[in-house]
Amino acid sequence: MTSLDDLPLRANLRGQIPYGAPQLHVPVALNVNENTHPIPPAVAVDIARALTDAILTVNRYPDREFTPLRDALAGYLGHGLTRDNIWAANGSNEVLQQVLQAFGGPGRSLLGYAPTYSMYSILASGTDTRWLPGGRDADYELSPETAARWVHETSPDVVFLCSPNNPTGTPLSLVTIAAVYDATPGIVVVDEAYAEFAPVGTDSALTLLAGRPRLLVSRTMSKAFAFAGVRLGYLAADPAITDALRLVRLPYHLSALTQAAAVAALAHTDEMLAMVDDIRVQRDRLVTELRGMGFSPLRSGSNFVLFGGVAEPRVVFEALLAEGILIRDMSIPNHLRVSAGTEAETSAFLTAIARLSPSAE
Repeated sequence: MTSLDDLPLRANLRGQIPYGAPQLHVPVALNVNENTHPIPPAVAVDIARALTDAILTVNRYPDREFTPLRDALAGYLGHGLTRDNIWAANGSNEVLQQVLQAFGGPGRSLLGYAPTYSMYSILASGTDTRWLPGGRDADYELSPETAARWVHETSPDVVFLCSPNNPTGTPLSLVTIAAVYDATPGIVVVDEAYAEFAPVGTDSALTLLAGRPRLLVSRTMSKAFAFAGVRLGYLAADPAITDALRLVRLPYHLSALTQAAAVAALAHTDEMLAMVDDIRVQRDRLVTELRGMGFSPLRSGSNFVLFGGVAEPRVVFEALLAEGILIRDMSIPNHLRVSAGTEAETSAFLTAIARLSPSAE
């Protein structure tokens, strides 16, 4: 049987492992930071109606410029943004890939602050961009000084800042983002996939866009909007950036069905985001109760919690899985990650892990 080693694969892809968390059918799946709350039925009806209308047009190519969607996304983000500031693709991963296709590539480099979203290094490999893993401060925080120092030491062409950071959940200050931007003449991307879960009143990096033409803020509808299966990511930036991304996008890259579903969902923003407050409650509950059990949860501005104090992460992971509860082993020593689920799912996890906690020993 032919293997990868037998194929004339690019040298920088040899030995790489594809991205992917376990996809197991279990009663409580809390491993990939999905929104476990379903779309409200009344909203689902409107989305289905929009899809019914769109399906009648699929004999033709979709709107290449996805103008109504860009208008809807700009309206949702606010901050004076217009359609000219907005770009979208099939999930934020494709948005980030297009950024690297336009601004990375052979002879160029991407700086990220490890541990961070594992797709960053994979996207770098796929675009033949050199991956530069910078470090973090204690408890995986990232100060302006540390962030800027790594920029000065590595001179990257592109910097990815995950805010809040995945997999640690740690928030990122606007001061740190500004420090990175000021330290580099290159592209700076702030990945705000989990921005809607931040504490109420938290300022987004969107507030920094004015006067910073090399700053990009990436978002997704997968998390807070419970739209993971639709695959719709987007970014806000200077119009020159969106023009650059048109140079690398595939023709008609967003299907008519994706566009219709996203526009319909954005028309019901309040209903779609109604579950965010409950997810915050469950996230904070995870932090409080895990700490009470003797674990060391990190502060989190996302819909998940990374917690330390786990003597044997794989043993705990397998024990929970045996009870039908799937969380994530991120291969960070003595740590595991769990997504905030519904109240019932969160309770099931907390009840099970209490039997495995340091305080139970």
